[in-house]
Amino acid sequence: MQPQVSQDKFKLASKSLDGERVVRPSVSYWADAWRRLKKNKLAMFGLVMLSLLSILAIIGPWIQPYDYQTQDYSVLNQSPSANHWFGTDEFGRDLWVRVWWGVRISLFIGIVAAFCEFVVGVLYGGISAYYGGRIDDIMQRFIEVIFGIPYLLIMILLIMVMGSGVSTIIIALAAFGWVGLARLVRGQVLSLKEQEYVLAARTLGASSSRIILRHLIPNAIGIIIVSLTFSVPAAIFAEAFLSFIGLGIKPPLASLGSLVNDGQLVMRNYAYRLLFPAGIFSMIMLSFNLLGDGLRDALDPRLRK
Repeated sequence: MQPQVSQDKFKLASKSLDGERVVRPSVSYWADAWRRLKKNKLAMFGLVMLSLLSILAIIGPWIQPYDYQTQDYSVLNQSPSANHWFGTDEFGRDLWVRVWWGVRISLFIGIVAAFCEFVVGVLYGGISAYYGGRIDDIMQRFIEVIFGIPYLLIMILLIMVMGSGVSTIIIALAAFGWVGLARLVRGQVLSLKEQEYVLAARTLGASSSRIILRHLIPNAIGIIIVSLTFSVPAAIFAEAFLSFIGLGIKPPLASLGSLVNDGQLVMRNYAYRLLFPAGIFSMIMLSFNLLGDGLRDALDPRLRK
């Protein structure tokens, strides 16, 4: 016979489910990345500066009543003044207008070249990693051959053959600039293609192109975006270098590289002609690098809390 247990010795436990309550609301990957990016003051500074410089590149030439190629021999090499905020050059052209035209051209070349690198590099690296085997070996040997050729030498040869100009510079930058991104994408896809969702998509009959474009590349987009934020300033720097050595933009057009080249020739007498384009060029490079570092931290899933 079992002993009787008194009910007075027991107390009803609470039915509250506070321990299972979700304290933090669910957020998407991009919302969480944006939240962490906003906490990075240097990255936000870079983003704000790039936005401001882009706006000035669009509206800057229209603020002053001058044209970027109009010559006025009555104001040759005039220092910054109320009429000419950045001064004038040896032909009397307003430097405010020419500097912002140069920013516009440099940003256009950098962004378009980076976009071409994105398209070619992502597709090339994704296809190489997904199919693997002999296809991957052949495609990677081709990349190694390209890596063995001096990058600037190829760009200079292309420009000398095709002639200088905006389109030629973009083609020269995009022709071999995609190689680094292709290797980066290949490494990411190699680690992703064995995941369960890829196997499920393949089992359900999804085509290879659909798996690459809809499953693999979107899951590697974070590191691709970070790479692009560094590709744009690299393309701008390469264009500036080509213009600096006289193989880039030809007059009367101007880029930041050509303006810096013109300014360094007369820097002892007219330092403002070098100061303004070089300062804006440095600010663009700094802003892109700060933003790229912030995006790298914000898009890293290992840093999610």
